[in-house]
Amino acid sequence: MQSKQVVLIIGGNLYDRMALIDQCRKLLADFLGPASKASAVYESEAWGGKSSGNYLNQVLAFDTELSAMEILEGIQSIEQQLGRSREEKWGNRTMDIDILAFGEEVIETDLLSIPHPFLHLRRFVLVPLAEILPNWIHPLLRKSASELLEECPDISQVWKLK
Repeated sequence: MQSKQVVLIIGGNLYDRMALIDQCRKLLADFLGPASKASAVYESEAWGGKSSGNYLNQVLAFDTELSAMEILEGIQSIEQQLGRSREEKWGNRTMDIDILAFGEEVIETDLLSIPHPFLHLRRFVLVPLAEILPNWIHPLLRKSASELLEECPDISQVWKLK
């Protein structure tokens, strides 16, 4: 199988958020190999209205020969290892790992939507994505990450951590 770039966003708003980001990066590297690109870590306001407290997020890119479903299974296992429970959609969480993109593929199943269906509506996703992959083209919207960020209707605050 040919190697593809998978782009993930990791983040959470509970407990020691930075320690959980660090642990998540290590577990992802054990699973997928070293990241080919990594954004800065960003802090942002909660999105979706169900959680409280600011989130830390980071976008990571990996080159992989795994399938999208294999990646989904692996990242769900990592979320569980880091204490993730799925009680409430868009609720508080220790760690959330979302697949933003998988090569240029468009995947729509009951378990997986790639590219991520809310990617273009979320500033906390687009700021770190545009940092590391400004010229990445959304396979459905045919716009770059930088263009999507410029057009993003989300006005929530996103700050780069020092």
